[in-house]
Amino acid sequence: MRRVAIPISPRALNAAERALLVHILSVEFAGAAELRSQIEQVEVTAIRTSHSVSVDFRVREPLRRATALTNLVPVDAHVLDGAGEYLGEVLVWIEDGALAGLEYAWVTDDMPTRLPEIASIRLRSN
Repeated sequence: MRRVAIPISPRALNAAERALLVHILSVEFAGAAELRSQIEQVEVTAIRTSHSVSVDFRVREPLRRATALTNLVPVDAHVLDGAGEYLGEVLVWIEDGALAGLEYAWVTDDMPTRLPEIASIRLRSN
């Protein structure tokens, strides 16, 4: 379940957020096309904690909603280091068929200060 976030003035996706969404949503699954069509309408509306790279979204209307999806995009996006060690994963949240957030869930001792590079992510449909 998602945590309460810190609201911010709405802003466009930054390059790293956009790249991760495009990459993760490149995997085919029911509803992927609808979610891909929402990327240009996404605004970041909150951060998870004061120094977090995880963000919440809202999608401006009009939008094509993805149906038959749960709260998460059905793609495993595992983050690995150069030696192949698991560092965490990137989760894409959905609410009412719309993109709702991007979360970097890490397992390291220190909170990440930036989102992972695309090259370090291994995708798998689940």
